[in-house]
Amino acid sequence: MVRRPLGNHHLGHDTLLVTSDMTRTGPGPATDNLGRLVSGARFVLWDFDGPICRLFAGHRAERVAADLVDWLEHRGLRGVLTDEERESPDPHAVLRGVDRRCPRSDLVEELEERLTQEELRATASAMPTAYADPLIRTWTALGVRLAVATNNSPRVVHTYLSGRGLLPSFAPHIYGRTEELRLLKPDPHTLVQALNALGAVPSASLFIGDSPSDCEAARRAGVPFLGYGRDGRKTRLLADAGADTVVGSFEPLLELLRHRTR
Repeated sequence: MVRRPLGNHHLGHDTLLVTSDMTRTGPGPATDNLGRLVSGARFVLWDFDGPICRLFAGHRAERVAADLVDWLEHRGLRGVLTDEERESPDPHAVLRGVDRRCPRSDLVEELEERLTQEELRATASAMPTAYADPLIRTWTALGVRLAVATNNSPRVVHTYLSGRGLLPSFAPHIYGRTEELRLLKPDPHTLVQALNALGAVPSASLFIGDSPSDCEAARRAGVPFLGYGRDGRKTRLLADAGADTVVGSFEPLLELLRHRTR
C-alpha cells in the first residue's frame, strides 16, 4: 500500500493508492477500505475502455484522432476545431469540439459513426485488463448485477464482450455514446440510465472508472467510485480528481471476492 498526499487542495491524507502488493502485506486500512467499498456493492457499473480492456492497445487512439482531424480538413472544415482540439490525442476531444460548434448536425452524426467504426476495428487488438475477466465472472457468480456506462459506442462494447464470452454478465445493461454528445461523461447520464434500468440504489452501487470524468460522473450520480489507475500518471489524475480509493490492479478485489465464496 502507498499512502501519500498529492498536493491537491481538496484531497485529504486518506487518499488510498492501492496496488496488488496489498494482497501480500495483509490486513490494513487499505484492505478495510476496499473491503467496505466492495461488500456494500449490489450493483457494479463499469467504464469500458480502461477498466475492462485497453481498447486502443493495438490501434492507437492518437492515430484515430489525427485521422478524424484529417477527414475534417479535407472537407474544408479546419476552422471547426481549435488548435488544441486539432492536436489532441483523444478522438472524443475532436468529436466534442465539432459538436460544440455544430450540435445535432449531419456532420456530428457522420463523425460519430466514423469514430464508432474505428472503435470496432480496435476491438480486434484490444488488450483485456489484467484480472478484469475473472472479476466480472466472480461478481456475476455472487449475484451482483453489472452494467457498462461508457463514452464509447455501445456497439463496440457488445462486440468486445461477445468475443470474451462476457456479454451475459452485462446484457442488456450497456449504456454508451449516442449522437447527444453533451450527455457524455462527466455528465452522469449513462450512470443514471444504468441505475434506473437495474432498479439500483446509488448507495448500494459502485462505479469503476479510470479517468477524472468518471470520478465526476460518479459523484454527480451519488455512486461510490473506485478508480483504476494502470500507471502512475493515471493514478495521480484520479487522486487529484478526488477519488479516495484507487487500485493499480484488480487482483486485490478478486482476492476479496474469492474469500467471500470460501
